[in-house]
Amino acid sequence: MFSPLYVGIDVSAKDHKVQFLKSDGNEVLKFSVPNNLPGAKILSDKVVNVMSGGSYDSLVVGLEATSVYGDHLVYFMKEDASINKFKPKLHVLNPKQVANFKKAYPDLPKNDWVDAWVIADNLRFGRITKEVYMGDYRYDALQNLTRARFLSVQNLSREKSRFLNYLFMKFSSLAQEDIFSNTFGATSTAIIEEFHSVDEIAYMDIEDLANFISNKGKGHFADPKQVAEAVRAAARSSYRLPKTVNDSVNQVLAISMTSIRALMEQIKLFDKAIEQQIQLIPNTLTSVKGIGPVYSAGIIAEIGDIHRFKNQAALAKYAGLAWTQHQSGQFTSDNTRLIRSGNRFLKYYLFEAANSLRVHDQEFKRFYTLKYRQTPKTPHKRALALTARKLVRLVDALLRSNRLYIPPTGR
Repeated sequence: MFSPLYVGIDVSAKDHKVQFLKSDGNEVLKFSVPNNLPGAKILSDKVVNVMSGGSYDSLVVGLEATSVYGDHLVYFMKEDASINKFKPKLHVLNPKQVANFKKAYPDLPKNDWVDAWVIADNLRFGRITKEVYMGDYRYDALQNLTRARFLSVQNLSREKSRFLNYLFMKFSSLAQEDIFSNTFGATSTAIIEEFHSVDEIAYMDIEDLANFISNKGKGHFADPKQVAEAVRAAARSSYRLPKTVNDSVNQVLAISMTSIRALMEQIKLFDKAIEQQIQLIPNTLTSVKGIGPVYSAGIIAEIGDIHRFKNQAALAKYAGLAWTQHQSGQFTSDNTRLIRSGNRFLKYYLFEAANSLRVHDQEFKRFYTLKYRQTPKTPHKRALALTARKLVRLVDALLRSNRLYIPPTGR
């Protein structure tokens, strides 16, 4: 009787622990190979030997997503002819999925061999429908750029948050009040960086301060004196720090601002590289005003071939844009939350694109406003999530039909 061979691989930087299981859960073979090309070839040879010498009709391989340490092995198995003749199903499992499955075996110890067995056993129980996408490597190249950009944006957000915390220490009232539309704009940062303490501003001649603000703002302020008065009033109402503490805060702010500028420049370089790479992948998403090449690239890089998804609902679930159900007896809760699983990179770019579309596209603006008014709790967050879910339907339709977007009229 024929049955699948299940191969569980626990990945690490140094080596891979490999476990072969039969469909009944009995062990076939376990071994370790180094995490390099010769090791991958040893793994391939052992798979071929077992598949050729046993009563197996299919091959199912799974490994846990562990940083970048399994990427080379995935690429190898995609390309290896000796393995591919068995038409393997290749899965990269979410660590949370593996950890939750392992909870069914409370007495198991924690080591790499056990983890490889758990992965193989997880495959054996099935219900893992998502395989590694065996698509065009142009998507992988684009994905490297869009994911790196995402991480830079996250780092920038954290650095700005840290900067604002220290700004409150130095200039508490400026951090509290909305004197400038952008705390990280040229004029605001000049005030923060070029004045050693708030006392310098508090007792500065108002005309001199107005001239400083006008020069740094390059004449963009309609009434520099009014802004100067607001800044001086904020300085006078701010807390004072001991000199030693103030000096250290100034140093932290200067270093943090250097990091912020470097990250902003890094994101610009990523955007330029992404715009060049997306030209190699014809698509119709950029026909939607407000999405642009960077957001469309982030979406396309994670989706790949749209036809690997059954429908737009499957795509939404892959992006994490599906809601949990809370029901018991005759009660069904109206307060539901987004599922915690999903592709965080795709989810991010869909949210960013939706946030842009609510400004540039009348239909999405109307939809966002409607949902915002209907939601009493966290209205922006909820409305934006629903707008992103609406965007999934548009993305799915445009990519499947390969047609340009025509905004709806008559509303």
